[in-house]
Amino acid sequence: MRLTNNTNDNYTPRQLKLPLDIEKLIDISDPVYTFCEVMDHIDLSKYFVEKGYKTGRPRCDEQKLLKVTLFAFMEHGISSLREIEKLCRNDIRYMYLLDDMKAPSFATFGNLIRNELTDSIEQIFIDVNSYIFEKDHVDLEHTYIDGTKIEANANRYTWVWKKSCLRNRDKVFEKLSVLIDSMNTSVLNYLGIKLEKRNEYAIDYVTELLESYKTATALDITKFVSGIGHRKSMEQRQYQEMQDYLERLKSYAKHIEVCGEKRNSYSKTDHDATFMRIKRDYMGNDQLLPAYNLQVAICDEYIAVVDVKPYASDMECFVPLMEKFNRIYNHYPKYPVADAGYGSYNNYLYCEEHGMEKFMKYTMFEKETKNEK
Repeated sequence: MRLTNNTNDNYTPRQLKLPLDIEKLIDISDPVYTFCEVMDHIDLSKYFVEKGYKTGRPRCDEQKLLKVTLFAFMEHGISSLREIEKLCRNDIRYMYLLDDMKAPSFATFGNLIRNELTDSIEQIFIDVNSYIFEKDHVDLEHTYIDGTKIEANANRYTWVWKKSCLRNRDKVFEKLSVLIDSMNTSVLNYLGIKLEKRNEYAIDYVTELLESYKTATALDITKFVSGIGHRKSMEQRQYQEMQDYLERLKSYAKHIEVCGEKRNSYSKTDHDATFMRIKRDYMGNDQLLPAYNLQVAICDEYIAVVDVKPYASDMECFVPLMEKFNRIYNHYPKYPVADAGYGSYNNYLYCEEHGMEKFMKYTMFEKETKNEK
């Protein structure tokens, strides 16, 4: 058999040719270099659960996995784990972050996020800011505040209105008074017993009324009848009617408790979401949708504090945002600058008490100062 040196069958013009140094392929202005500089000055080991074992198959470097995850979220926002796995296999910047480590699977990233991390992403955000602010000498005395409303991941038609619950609860109070009069007149007067009426009825008090009525009339709940061909007794009808009012009172009390003092609505599928007016297009046409109020404080063009609240009004979000600023940086900003949506008497008093200058206009400032009338 004759041997030949023909190697054309093993060669294609599209063969991949890479330099030994992968950094030569990444642009010098790419954000991955800045990202690595910041991450290298932060102690990432404190974010992971301590391991009590040293045997078994070698594990992936969890610090590299965390860097890859944070960089993916920095570049693409909310990223799926499968997309991160794909980036690690195809994007040279992610190969650079992995530093010769084999591209992990999406399940590895999932286990890292669910089981290995101890602190929240907010603590990592604070540590990153600490390094950047110290390096760039960021002025934390001047902060610029603004917010926006973001739609929640909740169904649109699941609203609960606090004012509606209060009105319906008052109607139940009136119906309970009428029912108690009927009980006293038709049944209990013959037994020498009288139930006391009130202007408002607590849930515990209505429960006691039910027990008293059941005991006085010797009702046996197991013998209650229902359906076609059965006639309910007067005692059964009155007992079940009061029981229905009791369940409605419990439902209204739960709704009012979830709303709290500073909210007027919430969504049944997301109790933290409040129904707010959200701009849906460039004309400013709005819709009433379940949403959150996202607040941001900026210092020297850096995001210093981010806070999310379920309050529709920006006025209610100012104090929690400043308290969070104080918890992170151990002082209040000297000059908090915000638009007229934050100006209120309570916020001005709060600024006065904590040594902050009042750089917030109130709602009617423009009209009162520029309108000749």
